[in-house]
Amino acid sequence: MLKAEFHIHTKEDPLDAIKYSAKQAISYCSKLKYEVMSITCHTKILFNKELKDYAKQKNILLIPGIEAFVEGKDVLIINPPTDFDNKKIMKLRQLEKLKQENALIIAPHPFYPRKDCLGNKLIKNIDLFDGIEYCHLYHKLFNLFNKKAIKIARKYNKPLIGTSDAHKLFQLNNTFTLVDSEKKTDSILEAIRKQKTKLITRPLKSKQFFSIGQKAVLSYFHPKSI
Repeated sequence: MLKAEFHIHTKEDPLDAIKYSAKQAISYCSKLKYEVMSITCHTKILFNKELKDYAKQKNILLIPGIEAFVEGKDVLIINPPTDFDNKKIMKLRQLEKLKQENALIIAPHPFYPRKDCLGNKLIKNIDLFDGIEYCHLYHKLFNLFNKKAIKIARKYNKPLIGTSDAHKLFQLNNTFTLVDSEKKTDSILEAIRKQKTKLITRPLKSKQFFSIGQKAVLSYFHPKSI
């Protein structure tokens, strides 16, 4: 089983203020024994030979990724085509073509109460998605939004993909995915589609949870769109 992280942001992200670089994230993931990783900056693919080789030195297979913005919603695309341009993907149905090109489509934090979360658009377009994210951002006393993700994943027979959605390094290693696969990109993507995965998760400690940010916590406890 390969320990994998499919949702992490880094300093190079055009939308988020993050302190650590892509190489620092790779090094930290290596210390935590991750073997597969996708850096998923907002609207930007951060992937090149230098980063790929650096990850390989750290015993990590780096797979291209992006957190795209489509119809006003966040969508994780793992292994997008090399010519991918987020500006040209205007409709969710266009994701179907990416799937034909061996991209893996994951619904990130779909039922959290934010305007950029998929919500009912996930259900209406469920055939487009290969997996549903089990988000790390929850507390032992409250996990309503992941519970809805579990319900929808079971109903439509989709794998739950545990991720950190890390913006701070301490967010790593609380929730992640084990993939039963060879350490090859195509094999990993296919294994996920066939649900050869295992969700590993534990709630954030109170100090960790509240240190993520007041705004995030307030939106978490005061849902408006669920």
